[in-house]
Parts: sequence; C-alpha cells; structure tokens
Amino acid sequence: MLKWFIWLAAAAALLGVSILAYMFLVLAPDLPSLDAVTDYKPKIPLRIYTADNVLIGEFGEEHRDFVPIKEIPALMKNALLSIEDTRFYEHGGIDMKGAARALLADLRGGFHQGASTISMQVAREFFLTREKTVSRKLREIMLTYRMESALSKDQILELYMNQIYLGQRSHGFSSAARTYFGKSLNELSIAEAAMLAGVPQNPARVNPVTNFTRIKQRQLLVLNSMQKQGFITQAQYEAAREEKLHVNKNPIVESHAAYVAEMVRQNLFEQYKEAVYTMGLKVTTTIVGAEQEAAYESVRRNVMTYDQRHGYRGPEAFIELPDEESARNDAIDDLLEKHPPSDKLLPAVVLQVDAKSVKAELSNGDPVTISGEGLRFAVPGLQNNAKQDIKLRRGALIRVTRDAKGLWAISQLPEVEAAFVSLNAQDGGLRALVGGFDYNRKKFNHVTSAWRQPGSSIKPFIYSAALEKGFSPATLINDVPLSTTTLEDLRWDPRNDDGKYDGPITMQSALAQSKNVVSVRILKAIGASYGRNYLPRFGFDEKRHPLNLTLALGTGAVTPAQLAGAYAVFANGGFQVQPWLIQRVTDAKGSVLFEAKRPSTPPEESRVIDPRNAFVVDSMLREVTRSGTAAAASIKLNRHDLAGKTGTTSDAVDGWFAGYANDIVAVSWMGYDDPKSLGSKEFGATVALPIWLDTMRLALSGKAETQRSVPENVINLDGKWLYSEYAGEGGSGVKSLDLNPSDIPASAGAPASQAEVK
Repeated sequence: MLKWFIWLAAAAALLGVSILAYMFLVLAPDLPSLDAVTDYKPKIPLRIYTADNVLIGEFGEEHRDFVPIKEIPALMKNALLSIEDTRFYEHGGIDMKGAARALLADLRGGFHQGASTISMQVAREFFLTREKTVSRKLREIMLTYRMESALSKDQILELYMNQIYLGQRSHGFSSAARTYFGKSLNELSIAEAAMLAGVPQNPARVNPVTNFTRIKQRQLLVLNSMQKQGFITQAQYEAAREEKLHVNKNPIVESHAAYVAEMVRQNLFEQYKEAVYTMGLKVTTTIVGAEQEAAYESVRRNVMTYDQRHGYRGPEAFIELPDEESARNDAIDDLLEKHPPSDKLLPAVVLQVDAKSVKAELSNGDPVTISGEGLRFAVPGLQNNAKQDIKLRRGALIRVTRDAKGLWAISQLPEVEAAFVSLNAQDGGLRALVGGFDYNRKKFNHVTSAWRQPGSSIKPFIYSAALEKGFSPATLINDVPLSTTTLEDLRWDPRNDDGKYDGPITMQSALAQSKNVVSVRILKAIGASYGRNYLPRFGFDEKRHPLNLTLALGTGAVTPAQLAGAYAVFANGGFQVQPWLIQRVTDAKGSVLFEAKRPSTPPEESRVIDPRNAFVVDSMLREVTRSGTAAAASIKLNRHDLAGKTGTTSDAVDGWFAGYANDIVAVSWMGYDDPKSLGSKEFGATVALPIWLDTMRLALSGKAETQRSVPENVINLDGKWLYSEYAGEGGSGVKSLDLNPSDIPASAGAPASQAEVK
C-alpha cells in the first residue's frame, strides 16, 4: 500500500511539474499583452442612418455608459459580488475555496456559484474564446494572475461592470439599468439591482425581457445571498421579494432596415476591414426613414396575407414534455431557443388543447390562451382526424400573434419570400429596400442577389425597341395564337394567360392587358437579336436573356434592383441611372471621409433612349394602371400619374410589379426561394402589386400629381401618343407594314388603323 501511495504521489508530482513546464515554457511566451485592460478604451460601433437621421443599424456596437468604479453604487456592487464572487476582495484571482465549494454543491445536485471568479471572467472576456479546452483554461489562469498583479481589485471590478454583456445589446450595468428599467444605477431599487446581478449567468436567454419568470427566480437567489451576507436586512429582503418591477418590454427597437445596414457594412468592411467595427464611423444613406418603415410593414403584411390564403401547414416542431416542472421548463427553453421570434410572430409551446382553446407558453415564460377567432386559421390542426404533422397537441411549437385588443391568434411562419426596392428616378438613390421577409431568419438579399425571371415586366423594353422600328401605341397586332396564322411547324406556340384572344388590338391595349401573343409577334417582327441587344441600355445583362422569342415573355433573369433601375429610364425621360446607397461617411470626430456628389438631374451623357421613346412608353405604362392589369393602382391610390407593369412568370412562379410616379420608382416581387408555383389564381397583380401600393401610398402622400412635358415631334391621335413622322396622312400611327386581312377573324371587327403586324 505504501509503495502504491509513493507511486501515486510521484506521478502526481510529475504531472504537476509537467503542467507547470507547459504553462511557463509553451503558453507563457504567447500570452497577449495586458494593454487591453491596463489602457481600456471602449469600442465605438459603426452606426448607419437614413437620410433623415434615423438610426437603422449598428455593427460591433457595445451599448455602454462607462462608469468609474467610485461612482458605481455599493448596492449594485454588493448584489453582483453576492452571486458571482463572494470572496472577490480576498482571493488572488483564483478562488480555490470557491471552486471546491462549487464542486461539492454540484455533486450534491444543488444550486452553486460558478467556479470562475470575476477576475477570470475579465481575462476570458478580453483575451480568450469560450472554447472548453485544457490549454484555454490554463491560459485563463495565467492571465488572471498577471492581471491581478497589474491592476487593483477595484480596477478589475470596474472593467467587469462596464464590459460584461447583459442582453438586449447592453454592455455594462449602467447601460443595462437604462435598457431594462429606464434608470441610472443610482436610481435602482434593491429588487432591480438584484435582478440585474442575476443576468450575467445567461444574458441572452435569461434577462428581464426574454424570460422574466426565470430571471425572477435568479433575482430571488441574489436577494437571498445578499441577506445572508449582511448586505441587506431581513425586512429589505422581504420588501424586495414582493416589489413589482416595471420592465421595458421593448427596450431595443429592432431595425426594419437590416438588409440596408448589411449592404453598408459589407461596403465599408472592404475598405476598413475589422477596424470598421470600432472606429466610430457614422454613415448616412439615401434611405428615407418613413418609406423604409412602410416598405418593411408592407412586405410583412402582404406576405402574411398570401400565406393565410394558402392554408395552415401545422406546427413547426414537436417535443415530448416531461412531467417534472424543472425538466419541462428546460425542454421548453431549448425548443424556443431553436425557433426565435420573427418580429410579431412569436414562438410558443402548446401545453394543453381542448375543443375550445389552446394554451401555450411564450419564450418569456408568459402563458397565452387562444380561443374563438384566434383558432380559425388552425382549425385543420384541431380536428380529431387531423394528420399527425399538422395536429395541434401538447409539445407542439406554434406561432402566435396578438392584435390591438390583446387577443391572441395562431399563425405560422410563411415559406414564401418577397422583396421591395424604391429609388429616385433622377439620380438612382435608394429610398427603401427590403430584401426579404425576415433578415434574422434568412439573410439572403433578394433585392440585389435574387436572379429571377421577370415575366411580363420585361415587355415595356421590347415595346420600347419596337418604337425604334416604326411601331406605335396605335399599331394593330393580331391577338390570336401564332399557329392560326402560319403554316410553319411551330416548336413553341405561346398563349395568353387567360386563354382569351381579341383579334386585332392596338399595341397600347395589348400592353395594358399584358397580351403574351402580341408581345411575341412584336419581337418576331423586330427580331429577337435586335430585342436582346436593346436591353443593356437599361442596365440589363444581355447574357442573362435568351436569343429567341421567349425573351418577349421574360424568360431571362433580372434582380429587383436591376429592374428598378431599368424602369427609371422611362420615369426620368431616357437616362440610365445606377442605384446607390451611401451619401456620407464621417469619423468619430465628425470629419467627412466620403461624400457622394450627385447631380440633381442625370447628365446628358447618360442618355440611353430618345426622350420621345421614353415619353411614349410612359404613356402606355400609364394606361396599364388606368385600364389594364394594374388598374387597381389608380383606384386605390386615387392618382392619375401612376405608370407601371405587372409581371407573372410561367406557372406563376414569380409575381412582379414595377412602376413609378413623382420620380419615385419601385419594384415589388414575391416567390419561393425553391421555385414553385404561387398558385393557379395568383398573379403579379395579386401578390406583388399590393406590396407596391401599400408602400407607395405613404411615399406619394402629400405629393402633387405630375404630368410629363411633351417632347418635340410627338403628337396625340385618338388618345395615343405617336412619333409625328409616323402619323402619315391617314393618321395610321405607324409606317406602312404588310397587312394580310385574312389573318383577321371576322368576329374581331374592323382594324383601327391601316397597318397591322401578323
């Protein structure tokens, strides 16, 4: 036995020597300098603002009010030390007694303080990652001792209380006091200070906003510890336990311009790299705050409206809930952590279901009861014979929303995506941009990066090309299937979406009604090669569009941002503009590092189409919103200066609306990331136009209607604008083209002019 003891002692001594040798010979030379703590400088974030000075994004931000240790109230210090490190002023950085006590409590299954001291937490916060490795822990111990030698206890505590993250973007206790209670540290009650002291253990998941029930339990532990250590009396303890706290439920207003902020961050990161997060840059964008908010709300609202039209898909997930309360709470927390809120779409775990109500628990621990109208959407999941994947039952993860009256309803996260972008037609400055339904859920920016088929929204550019080949809004085109007017062996015989054909129809009416066959006939007449080569002047990538007649129906690829820039050419009289975002960048001292200098009107060298062409196409686009597929626009906004075009791709995979008024060009889109049909009864007018309308209603509010000045050599005949040289003596509106009367069905009526395209 003695030999074994000697052998074990020798082995332990050898191990100890080996560890010490490793620490001092291998780890010590690579330890970082203590400058970060001895010369502490709080980092200043990158802040991004709208043109009207609304904060829309912060990166690297540390919401912090630095408070010297001598100004931190004893109440707050005592509350913290009582729960985090009771022997802080006694140990040398590593609390051996505390570690042993924590281990013993852990073995007994009771509550315990963590073994890490405040000094160790500061070392980890400033210098190390949170990876759980032996070498990382040894570095932490060495840095802790070095720091204890270089700084006083008060200095270390000062660092901790100003640096520690406390949830809701708040760093430091002063910032947290303002975030959660709207108070300074000096104004905190015992109950409030105790609650803040309980946050560091798990700031992201357990704080006064995210889970009040859990942080209340933590607060009681702090109060109990404070009373036992003599920091408060029994009477104060009892009073603090019962004190009703008023917590700011929405301390941080989430940015509704997250896609915009990310675009700016990426742009500046290319120039400044990691320093961009700490050097205090202020960026002013072209975004208009109110329009951005309207766009965000419109995308959210209309995506949800579409989703509700297409039925309930069932809960997002299911778990078996344990009977034991503590285990059940942990299971609920774990599930809710995996399914974060999406703005007002809150996750909840079902606890009980009966014929008339569903009871569930939110991530903050609050119970909710859904009944009556609140259950209507989820009725399929309440049926006794419901399939298991949609059935509402105990342990189901659902989404709930709350109306203005405080009533709860079951909803769901939509699968469909949408986007909106608007810009200034004169200079291309972006006014609003929403890249998707929820940035936190899906960071892919559909405005700038989603290459989708434009469908009929490409037609105005084909019509514009046709104007240069002698066509006009009055030109008659035969709206009948190609196969009825040719003996050719057609490989592709395009059809109108609604299956209706009007025979001879003017080009203006054909665009208003989005006649597919007419667009194909026009492109066939001018040549697919000419049509495709014409597109780059609007900013389109020629290579992304086919060299065949399907081009007329939008089988190429565009992004919403690209399409908005293209429609700006018609809106501004023929000039190409490039969408841009950053107006000004200043440093922490206010010095201007960059400022965009843009002319108020496009320079002549940026002209890409004749002013007459832009004017005539504009006149046809206005007809679309007066009598065509987007007639709802003029009615709902009660304006007569709107111009635009709907777009629906084959099988309704993509829905678009692109339009403008008063120098504001906007594009809305809806579709699935994994392309599939939006539904047989869905079109650009039903899914995209409502997004556009809801946003433009605010953007155009208070702005007078505008009328375009008529360019030289343009005349109006029978309500249609024509190039004067094409009017002819008979007012045909187009140069004479071959006309084959036999192509016109007798039921179609007489032609409106003397020329017609087959």
